[in-house]
Amino acid sequence: MKLKAFVLLLIIICLSEGNALPRFSLRGGGGDCSGCHVNPTGGDMRNRGGWGFGKNVLPMQTTDEDFEMSNKIGENIQFGLDLRGQALLIITEDKKRIDFQRMTGSLYTNIDLSEKINVFTRYDFVQAIWEAYGVARILPNDSYIKGGTFQPNYGIRLDDHTAYTRGGDLGLVTNSVSGLIYNPAYTESGIELGVYFDDFAFLTASAGNPSRLLFQVDPVYTANLKIQPTIGDEAALFFGGSFATFKKSAVTPVVNMYGGYAGFGFGDFTIMGEFDIANDYIKKDSASTAMMVEVAYRVIKGLEAVVRFDRFDPNSDIDKDELTRLVIGFEIFPYSFIEIRPQYRLQMEDPGIENDAALIQFHIWY
Repeated sequence: MKLKAFVLLLIIICLSEGNALPRFSLRGGGGDCSGCHVNPTGGDMRNRGGWGFGKNVLPMQTTDEDFEMSNKIGENIQFGLDLRGQALLIITEDKKRIDFQRMTGSLYTNIDLSEKINVFTRYDFVQAIWEAYGVARILPNDSYIKGGTFQPNYGIRLDDHTAYTRGGDLGLVTNSVSGLIYNPAYTESGIELGVYFDDFAFLTASAGNPSRLLFQVDPVYTANLKIQPTIGDEAALFFGGSFATFKKSAVTPVVNMYGGYAGFGFGDFTIMGEFDIANDYIKKDSASTAMMVEVAYRVIKGLEAVVRFDRFDPNSDIDKDELTRLVIGFEIFPYSFIEIRPQYRLQMEDPGIENDAALIQFHIWY
């Protein structure tokens, strides 16, 4: 791999979408994303429950009880932030280099207009990413209508966009697409319907414009059905499927993308996986596939060991064009709202080329 391309790859490694970790919903008998997040589909700003989880449950050492703190301004306005940076180690055949990277600087605001309606805004000052939408929980069983600019609900929303089931490496490794469309900057302006079937299932369907231009691109249609049955106090399970249809440009064919995902947790152990197929995504009359499997174990309070396998096949009709990678690391939460994440990334598609990477990521949120 050329050094220039690899440096570009490392520049984008782990740019955060401000997401939490979906595996947390598999701990302690399971839960729903809306239990910790303002966004019903997860990610971005934490609500009061998620804020308390990061303050008291997650870290090795919590804030002193006598130190008063809150994420609220008055009774109906909440604020939050996500700050990330990292130190990078580039490993190539002839040299090793270390550098430092600014990654994310997001500020969040949420205003409750009533018991059923809230308005959320996010701006990332580093990546210039804007999200803003309103959520009206006016349908039966706390179901909702969302309208504004947001990322649609597809698959498992990992906080690491370089997973090939999300945005991948943004084409900088092979000068071609190496992941699905859900990079950190991908948003749509549109509407989303979310329907809860008691605590057993959650269905979302959305239509949105991924471009700032009007009447230039067809809408993107996305649907996601997640089943999360109750199986015990210590165990949790979810599984589901997603579908999206869109056109990458006016002259390309319609892309139909679909896949399934599942997660299981027992005690301190969790495993999650996702597999997606995208027809006509890279090339007409061909299929691309993306896969992710993550295994995590909570060693002690505030320390998680995580291993993830990623695979992307841009064209199933061509042999030996796959990208494969093994990510090995730890997630350390020493204090409330602070995370340190050391990681080693082993590229496996061509063992003869030395192109691995190591990093230490620093994350502060509130």
